[in-house]
Amino acid sequence: MKIRQAMAQIMAPTIQCQMRITKNSLTASPMTAKTWSSLLLKQKKSGNTKSLSKFRVYALKSENSTINRLENLLNLDVTPYTDKIIAEYIWIGGSGIDLRSKSRTISRPVEHPSELPKWNYDGSSTGQAPGEDSEVILYPQAIFKDPFRGGNNILVICDTYTPAGEPIPTNKRARAAEIFSNQKVINEVPWYGIEQEYTLMQTNVRWPLGWPVGGYPGPQGPYYCGVGADKSFGRDISDAHYKACLYAGINISGTNGEVMPGQWEYQVGPSVGIEAGDHIWCSRYLLERITEQIGVVLTLDPKPIEGDWNGAGCHTNYRFTP
Repeated sequence: MKIRQAMAQIMAPTIQCQMRITKNSLTASPMTAKTWSSLLLKQKKSGNTKSLSKFRVYALKSENSTINRLENLLNLDVTPYTDKIIAEYIWIGGSGIDLRSKSRTISRPVEHPSELPKWNYDGSSTGQAPGEDSEVILYPQAIFKDPFRGGNNILVICDTYTPAGEPIPTNKRARAAEIFSNQKVINEVPWYGIEQEYTLMQTNVRWPLGWPVGGYPGPQGPYYCGVGADKSFGRDISDAHYKACLYAGINISGTNGEVMPGQWEYQVGPSVGIEAGDHIWCSRYLLERITEQIGVVLTLDPKPIEGDWNGAGCHTNYRFTP
């Protein structure tokens, strides 16, 4: 319970991020979270005192009242009231790098993906199927705890198939799973350590976080593993992602600020075989969701800024037992 409460605090965006409003937009001073003021009806009289020409209705509310009501629902623990859980089915979209997901209710908690039903989606809307034959089937392959919903709710990594059971062209996991299930490969115990670099971008201008709009920061050098408001941009996002991965059961092993300001890296592994792919993709999903909440754009672009600025890669370290 303490871990879930801590995650809820970490994942919750600030008031301004959630509401996208400023203090000047409020129509009244803040009130308690449970209070909506009574409506003020302002009567304007014109000639006949019995006739009412206009009413102006003022709904006086506070930031906290709206935020708290929403947070109460988002953090609601339904476990005491139902055995049902929410499963978020996650898959890779048509570009090969974009992530998609949708939710469904499962009748009880599960421990293995084989306990979950297959599902479907419209592949013509993700660039993975033609409009006249758009159904794509999701096969659950790996389960992680859901740090956003908490409780027994889960994240489900899926791969994608035609209704006839054939992997669609963007399904690279099926072939990888075939290779990793080979006994010779199993005997080698293939270990992977993956270093995922990424860049945080300002939402409206597509310029790195912490950079002056239309301008450039000081030269690279002080930012790598740097500390301080003029050297580290996005640490809260990195830390929130780190804890979300640990909560979910992802084998994350570390994180650090990178060479270019606004750029970060985290490491997943050592993981064995297909597990490495499932863990890195789920970690990317968590990062996308966290940046979505805070209002920052995530990019895995290997060269987000042209010129003498550090690129972003996904370095893969490999070890096997001969």
